[in-house]
Amino acid sequence: MTIQITKAEIESLIRQRLQSGKFKDAEDVILQALRISESGAAPTDGERAAAIERLKTFGKTHGISLNGLTIRDLRHEARP
Repeated sequence: MTIQITKAEIESLIRQRLQSGKFKDAEDVILQALRISESGAAPTDGERAAAIERLKTFGKTHGISLNGLTIRDLRHEARP
């Protein structure tokens, strides 16, 4: 089977992963991505909530302000 990557963005992501040294070749990058997608490695609601709490604590500890924005606002802005 031959797979052709036609989008420069995808090729760039694969090259970045290869440069990290964690993968031996492009097939390895794709294999790991497929395994993660099969395992349902997306964060659970509990993990997501814990991450948000860590962000809040970090912000308070280091005096970082979101100027009235909420995490939800930021997530919404980040979506295409």
